[in-house]
Amino acid sequence: MDFVVQDEYAELQRNITDYIERELRPLEAELDPEKDDVPIELRDKVRRRSAEFGFYAADFPEDLGGSGLPQLGMVLLREAAARTGCRLAGFTVYGPEGPTGVLLAGTDEQKKKYLTPLITAEKSMCFALTEPDAGSDAQNIKTTAVKDGDSWVLNGTKHFITNGKHADFALVFAVTDKELKGSGGITAFIVESSTPGFEVGRGQIGMLEGEGQFELIFRNCRVSEDQILGGPENLGMGFYAAMQFLAMGRLSIAAMCNGIADYCVKLGIDYAKERQAFGRPIGKNQYVQGHIVDSLVELKASKLITYECADKYDHGDAVIQESSMAKLYSTEMVNRVVDRMIQVHGGMGWMRELPLERIYRLVRIFTLVEGTSEIQKYIIAKSVGL
Repeated sequence: MDFVVQDEYAELQRNITDYIERELRPLEAELDPEKDDVPIELRDKVRRRSAEFGFYAADFPEDLGGSGLPQLGMVLLREAAARTGCRLAGFTVYGPEGPTGVLLAGTDEQKKKYLTPLITAEKSMCFALTEPDAGSDAQNIKTTAVKDGDSWVLNGTKHFITNGKHADFALVFAVTDKELKGSGGITAFIVESSTPGFEVGRGQIGMLEGEGQFELIFRNCRVSEDQILGGPENLGMGFYAAMQFLAMGRLSIAAMCNGIADYCVKLGIDYAKERQAFGRPIGKNQYVQGHIVDSLVELKASKLITYECADKYDHGDAVIQESSMAKLYSTEMVNRVVDRMIQVHGGMGWMRELPLERIYRLVRIFTLVEGTSEIQKYIIAKSVGL
């Protein structure tokens, strides 16, 4: 692989950076600096605007409204957006509330009805897999779907569901065969939020204040066979679909972590050049230099791991090991980098008037979602026969 960023991708990075500075930076000024949350109305506005400019779901097929951008291009797009440090940048390219490759397994009718409006950001969704007793061990979910005539009846509780309160529909994973479980016994259902028996439970607030994640409760929630992802012939294939989605989700998180780390290192370098102590810039201090140099080296390594994973995916490789490596290294890396840059800034780094304090709380979640660091190590170990 040629690790030099191709001209077309470099231009794409410049375009999204210019777009964020021109269109989103003025909107960022409207946010309350004392609050972490971004109002849902503003999030939707940013998503729709980004869709109009072709950034939001650029990797999806052209016939569905995307641009067919390869994953390497998508990684560089996400990285460039995060590198701006703009609080709204995360909504320029879809996250858990937007298009998911899992829906590409849907029928033509399902793609038209559900995926197309996601790509244009007219609607949003949520990915309902995690449960109170099944996080990393996803194949042991307890939510059930029982056949009743021409319908399926769902019962169970999901939690930590991003966008659960606002989603137009949920991709819900339920056990349809208790004996098979993850080996053909879990099915994915597309459940519209207006369906009787679909309830939004309590909000679950984490280290970042605001709406956070939500519980979703299904009480005798009846859906038709047409709501099975891919149609009735895909009964029992939900777990495989979820695992496919998680691999790409891990790559997306890696790209975002690399961009965030890039932004924070720049903050540290600029501050180290400007801040005077003992009659000279603190950047002349070897301890400060060490924090910055260690961060630069780790960031470079993380980018190369991520780019290689994306390139292999574009060439048809399964990238199970590579996506876990990218997710593991980048998420641990960005936490170390932000911690070091707070140290470089001293007491000011801990203050809310600088962005590092909020970013510090933000990046902590990345070692947990889409499979914890420990799960990534397990996957990597398993990939070499251990």
